[in-house]
Amino acid sequence: MTPGKIQFAESEGTYVLKLIGEVRLTLCSSLETFLQAMFEEPGFRSVIVDLSETETIDSTSLGLLAKLSIMARKQIDQRPVLISPRPDITRILMSMGFERIFVIVEDAGNHTSEYREIECNDYSEESTHARVLDAHRVLMSLNENNRKAFSDLVKQLERCRQPEVTT
Repeated sequence: MTPGKIQFAESEGTYVLKLIGEVRLTLCSSLETFLQAMFEEPGFRSVIVDLSETETIDSTSLGLLAKLSIMARKQIDQRPVLISPRPDITRILMSMGFERIFVIVEDAGNHTSEYREIECNDYSEESTHARVLDAHRVLMSLNENNRKAFSDLVKQLERCRQPEVTT
């Protein structure tokens, strides 16, 4: 497996995010920071997520992508495009209900953009925990199957966040 990394390109307000290799929790904090800055850009017009080089993607990363779509819908009133040529990845996306929140395509043609890499920084355990919890709550909101699949995990994560009470 290829270690995960995230690259981006931007042209005239359209951002392309390319997720490469093993896309896991360790990339999410940096990706979320990037997304916040992207949505704050005055010229932001659209976003494309390219999963053509994604080998695996975990549920936290999927939750963050769902959050990206929800934010895009609120800000620019459109569903982002998600490029997914791999049947195994597409099957996961469809099982999570992503066809409702993304325009999913197998191929977006040739786009030879100059990509820059998003630096992946380490974040505190507390902020990572909060991101995992938030990502899974977003996934749960997409459909009933996700709610059932992730409700126990979310309950456990919520319990872990509770401060211990000493008597």
